[in-house]
Amino acid sequence: MNRHLKTGERIVKTEALHGGITAEMRRLTISTRDGGTRDLVLRAFVDPFYRERAEDLLSREAHALTLLTGTSVSAPGLVAADPTAAHCEYPSLLMTHLAGRTVLDDEGLETRVPLLARQLVAIHALRPTERPRGYVALTTADTVVTPKGADAAAWAAAIDVIRRPAPPYEGRFLHRDFQPGNVLFDVEPSGPAGARITGVVDWAATSWGPADLDVAHCSTNLAVLHGPAWGLRFAEAYEEAGGVLAATASERLYWQVRDGLAFSEEVRLVSRPWREAGRTELTTRAVEERLDAYVTALMDALG
Repeated sequence: MNRHLKTGERIVKTEALHGGITAEMRRLTISTRDGGTRDLVLRAFVDPFYRERAEDLLSREAHALTLLTGTSVSAPGLVAADPTAAHCEYPSLLMTHLAGRTVLDDEGLETRVPLLARQLVAIHALRPTERPRGYVALTTADTVVTPKGADAAAWAAAIDVIRRPAPPYEGRFLHRDFQPGNVLFDVEPSGPAGARITGVVDWAATSWGPADLDVAHCSTNLAVLHGPAWGLRFAEAYEEAGGVLAATASERLYWQVRDGLAFSEEVRLVSRPWREAGRTELTTRAVEERLDAYVTALMDALG
């Protein structure tokens, strides 16, 4: 770690950052030669399950951060990467620290949703010199977990949708986990909540695929965080911001439903950091109920 600091610098403080699922995050405060400080962020894969996958994930994230340097998308700058734990105790990535914080509250959502949409359009407009690998589907018709008490007919119909072949699409640069937990906002006490996005983090799943897939992922997260109507609203906001989605309702439904059903397998995993961030009402059961309502609303609106 110290070999990546400038001459005369040293770590004077470490602070755990909460909200992540796959890795432990720490902010490192560095004292500089001129008497000031600067911050870096250390991402370490400690959990054995993710440690086995760390080499691929961290290598992809390091490559993505390199590609994003100098673009219109604000992302952390890469300082160093040790995907195989050759120098660190755990597979790790060191990056610059971005100002801002995640905002998961309902208050100010009307302001933040258009900002999220515009940010995602900007990401999809990137044309990197080297494409990332193709997207990986996160669920199959046979692994979907239908929530207890869910609308069985709606879920069965939704599962049938993803049995079909994927629709044709024009490839785009995807974040692949674009959602409120990975977007930082500058929230001014005297102004509207979420007045400005300061950066986007967690680029480990960067892929090449349909814009609809990123839109669907953010839509699902908004639906379970804030209610099904916001999941449906995000696709509209994306188009209003200049984004282009699949041409037909059936094609759009395929991507939206695919992500919603994938979420069914991760409810416990995803809802825990939300509760830790203050959304204590989002119990596993509450999230399952919102997901059921969202999948049912998708089938009503697009099916």
